[in-house]
Amino acid sequence: MIDLRPVGYVIGLLVTGLGIAMMAPMLVDLAEGKGHWTVFAESAVLTILIGGLTALACANGVKEGLTIQQTFLLTTSVWVALPVFGALPFMLGATELRLVDAYFEAMSGLTTTGSTVIVGLDTLPRGILLWRGILQWLGGIGIIVVAMVFLPELRVGGMQIFRSEAFETMGKILPRATQIASSISSIYLTLTLICVMAYLMTGMSMFDATVHAMTTLSTGGFSNYDASFGTFQGPAEYVASVFMILAALPFVRYVQLVNGQAKPLWRDSQIRAFLLTICVLVAVMAATLLHIFPHHPEQAVREALFNITSIITGTGYASVDYMTWGPFLISLFFFIGLIGGCAGSTSCSIKIFRYQLLFASIRTQIARVRSPNGVFVTRFEGRPVGEDVLNSVMTFFMFFILSLGILSVALAMTGLDFITSVSGAATALANVGPGLGDQIGPAGNFAGLNDTAKWLLSIAMLVGRLEIMVVFALFTVRFWRD
Repeated sequence: MIDLRPVGYVIGLLVTGLGIAMMAPMLVDLAEGKGHWTVFAESAVLTILIGGLTALACANGVKEGLTIQQTFLLTTSVWVALPVFGALPFMLGATELRLVDAYFEAMSGLTTTGSTVIVGLDTLPRGILLWRGILQWLGGIGIIVVAMVFLPELRVGGMQIFRSEAFETMGKILPRATQIASSISSIYLTLTLICVMAYLMTGMSMFDATVHAMTTLSTGGFSNYDASFGTFQGPAEYVASVFMILAALPFVRYVQLVNGQAKPLWRDSQIRAFLLTICVLVAVMAATLLHIFPHHPEQAVREALFNITSIITGTGYASVDYMTWGPFLISLFFFIGLIGGCAGSTSCSIKIFRYQLLFASIRTQIARVRSPNGVFVTRFEGRPVGEDVLNSVMTFFMFFILSLGILSVALAMTGLDFITSVSGAATALANVGPGLGDQIGPAGNFAGLNDTAKWLLSIAMLVGRLEIMVVFALFTVRFWRD
């Protein structure tokens, strides 16, 4: 029998923390003087009360470490429970969303997906807009901790290759999470503050700069406007591009850099491959846009850089409606969203390192075919890669493709057209944000989807954010027997 008390204790603490975070938008609404602050006051009291009581009830079962079963349950349960409470201000506030819409919005925020069902963002109270930014900012920190502590321990999707990069406390997951979170929080906060100042220099208001800095560093993509980042075309797009790239790099490298170890940052093959991929894609897209708009070279480069960076990092900002750019670039955007950033970052999707391991494995297999008697070892960053890592990566690819296919069919069965179904499934599993088509493309949102589709996409955002196999493992008989 699995002891659920350690799981309940951590969830209770995190729910309490989420309730405390509601005080910030409450104060903003209070200062605005329009009476909206009571929504966050009520939500905060309810959230803190339930979270605190849950933590107290489970405190007697806290241990120094967690079992594998407890870790799987905790990793998944946190992302199921937090959106429930994160949805309260959306249901009680000016948006007055129904449960399905509020949960979708909160899940999209905490998983840093960036898809939205809210129409009329420009007229909403500032507290609601700030709350959307806070959800993504907190989700960004949570994603880094999960990627650096829990997923390597669970040997999910090849993440075990990063198990002991910077924090040597194996077997003590809760203390390790605390150690990593404290080391990363200061870096994450510092980058956010620098981003705020950079946005202010481009002419943004303090409020817009703060919210967009939160959603940029978390690679979340929520904006304060229905036009998304199209409201700030110009220098702000360059600033956003820089910080989206910084957020998509491994945060463990920043920790090492702060500790005086600069070499790992420059030698990381993930980082080099990621930056090279962006450069190539921007060059291709800029050249195509120059062919379409020959008299606007700076605009072509800027829009290519911004939108490529936004989609590949999974941020999901949109500065223009790229559905008007023709079938080649539209198709390119679809596949770019399935690349992702580096492991241990706030970025999402499949991740660069998995493609590196996939191609390295293919090269090894080709070499073995050509020289059957030779000895060939798959390597990553000069180190031999074990069969368990390669098997884990291949399994991840298989599950991702399988999940994409099943979800696409399920969405189509709810009445959605082919493009909406496939791109919706891809953007949810890869946590990118906008899909393709008139309905959920960069110029639309997810408000018009039916309720069944919204629940399916909410589940898909959770599954994709937790690297797919963490969630699927809970539905195996062996998991509950061990």
